[in-house]
Amino acid sequence: METQHNTLFVTFASQKGGVGKSTFTSLVASAMHYRLGYNVAVFDCDFPQYSLAQMRERDMKAVMENEAFKKMAHRQFLTLNKKAYPILQQKAENALEAAQEFIASSEVPIDLLFFDLPGTVNSAGIIKALAGMHYVFTPIIADRVVMESTLVFTQLITDVLMKQQNVSIKEVYLFWNQVDGRERNPLYESYGKFIRSLGLNLMEAAIANSVRFRKESEPTAKAVFRSTLLPADERLMEGCNLDAFINEFLQILKL
Repeated sequence: METQHNTLFVTFASQKGGVGKSTFTSLVASAMHYRLGYNVAVFDCDFPQYSLAQMRERDMKAVMENEAFKKMAHRQFLTLNKKAYPILQQKAENALEAAQEFIASSEVPIDLLFFDLPGTVNSAGIIKALAGMHYVFTPIIADRVVMESTLVFTQLITDVLMKQQNVSIKEVYLFWNQVDGRERNPLYESYGKFIRSLGLNLMEAAIANSVRFRKESEPTAKAVFRSTLLPADERLMEGCNLDAFINEFLQILKL
């Protein structure tokens, strides 16, 4: 389903909670919109908590209370001459139609539309929404229970959903998250071989475990990491390998 602006529909999806779907949505959306110059929008479909919409409210408060962030936001607005990307709340069952309406009415052509979907395939409309995505990225961690659940979810998409008619999915990619630098590499190598033996795509870039992923912007902080209003600090991105992930993400999407 191509849109009139060739907008790409992207989701970080998994049926396991706590693996970083919303965090990655905000980090990648902010890097693409504020640092790389793409026009981005986000549909928060994670009813009822709408965590990204809540994050935006907290980010607005943090910018108002933190002088360093306030200066960054002002300088960013003057440099880019573009507003913060919109975060729109929508239930999953209506997300695709709402997205098309939004794209048609947008003042600027939207390059990337991120969807933060509920964390279970049993949620109303989740299969329909997934079928309308162009790219699905699924974070995995080296935990047997998480791995089993994630592989079942990914194979459902690749072996069942992608073989249906009128499905827009081009690629599904797994990627390592919360990689502990102290763990032996052979563990990830053996898991990686198994994943690829199933015919699944696994990204080269692995995200290192970091407390930054769980920390909100603080009133006294000088550098930003997780924010919907500012891009992550480049040094912090490099420290957890997020910069390499973004580069690979761009290659996959052919941007």
